[in-house]
Amino acid sequence: MQTWVTVAVTLATLMVAIVDAKIYERCELAMKLERAGLNGFKGYSIGDWLCMAHYESGFDTSFVDHNPDGSSEYGIFQLNSAWWCDNGVTPTQNLCHMECRDLLNPHILDDILCARQVVSSENGMTAWDSWIRHCSGHDLSEWLKGCNMHAKPDAKKINNS
Repeated sequence: MQTWVTVAVTLATLMVAIVDAKIYERCELAMKLERAGLNGFKGYSIGDWLCMAHYESGFDTSFVDHNPDGSSEYGIFQLNSAWWCDNGVTPTQNLCHMECRDLLNPHILDDILCARQVVSSENGMTAWDSWIRHCSGHDLSEWLKGCNMHAKPDAKKINNS
């Protein structure tokens, strides 16, 4: 009997986590990022942010990836537990002063604020390997096609030395 209760509680918890997840549509996310002031932030366009988020998580707020070093990456921007958040397992710098699980819900303002900190660091968007491989130096105008926005897809990079 106790085993069935444990299974039922576990399944209920998983169902709540699944219901609380969100996979954003490209234009929906673009508008949210623009409203949050990310267009032109540190010289990066909404196209840069969309491209990076697509290759990191597929726009899935609940995505978690586990790394060989024991750290994990969380949420739509795949923020690493060794540096940016506390997962209760990995030794961390917790530079965003937050719990990693808070990056897994559909409310991404905290994710955006933390990602802004990442981009404000000396590495900028190069902190994400996927941005280097798939986005840097590429035409990012396709990421905004069909989206009714004010953002310019071909914003020039600003030198923030």
